Amino acid sequence: LKRFVPPTIHELRFRAMNCEMGAWVVTTDARAARRRLRAARRLVETVEARLSRFCPESELSRLNAQAGQAVRVSSLLWETLRYALDAAQRTGGIYDPTVLDALEAAGYDRSFDSPRGGPVAGGSPNAKPAIRKGPLSWRDVRLDPRTRRVTLPVGLRLDLGGIAKGWAAERAADRLAPLGACLVDAGGDIAARGSPPGEPGWPVAVADPRDPDADLMVLLVRDRGVATSGIDYRRWVHNGAFQHHLIDPRTRRPAQTDLLTATVVAPDAAQADLHAMVAMILGLEEGLRYLARQRGVEGLLIRQDGEVFATAGFWRYVAEPLADHRAVASA
Repeated sequence: LKRFVPPTIHELRFRAMNCEMGAWVVTTDARAARRRLRAARRLVETVEARLSRFCPESELSRLNAQAGQAVRVSSLLWETLRYALDAAQRTGGIYDPTVLDALEAAGYDRSFDSPRGGPVAGGSPNAKPAIRKGPLSWRDVRLDPRTRRVTLPVGLRLDLGGIAKGWAAERAADRLAPLGACLVDAGGDIAARGSPPGEPGWPVAVADPRDPDADLMVLLVRDRGVATSGIDYRRWVHNGAFQHHLIDPRTRRPAQTDLLTATVVAPDAAQADLHAMVAMILGLEEGLRYLARQRGVEGLLIRQDGEVFATAGFWRYVAEPLADHRAVASA
């Protein structure tokens, strides 16, 4: 008789896309686990290399530099851009992938991983003003599905960083799922498939935005996505005022929101990331109403004064008691 070998959780941690990444898969085949984990990492690194606006040689940067021309793009950029434009349509433009000029005008013209350490007080001499003329928006991006060509109007550039992590987490989970239950944590954008042996779900901590060393709670998630959006980390001073990376397309400035963070559980990581971002921009009251309208979506909103609010179904994901569950990842 063949000896029974219990499944093991295999893990890989690495840094990419300006954040810490982690991937876990449950299987009895250690060799296959290593192979699949490496493939998941390569996929994430490919997404970063092609879609980073901070790399002048990335495919996205080259597309932005060829505004006014019909440019044939890779299937990766094509799929991500189609998802982004669909997300813009579904949110009525509250999410907009064409706000790069506004991000740079706010001083966010470099990566937080750059040698200069990201946006700094006073901004950068390289930061460009918001030069868009007229009512250009995501609606003006032209896609030709027959030739996979993209045409950006002159004066409009793309930033896909707002959804790329959640999208990459889902695609990486696709690589791992054939082996068994898995989880991918792309800097807090989490894709969970199945659950660890004997557990109702993967334990995911919700960090306390006012205390980086503490957790508010642990969620148990299975076949779901989790993401947190907030202004507690990516913020800086530019021209004497605090700025952050969540641009409100209606004003083309950092959103004037009463929220500190929004954590969302959704059918997948890309949706969770999108809905958390939109809720942050809308603020507490509108954000809660927005989340309540989304099918299969629940959220936890933390106001800047520290008060916590949640949709009615969010609490069913919360593990009780907290001490009984050691988190694998943190949203």
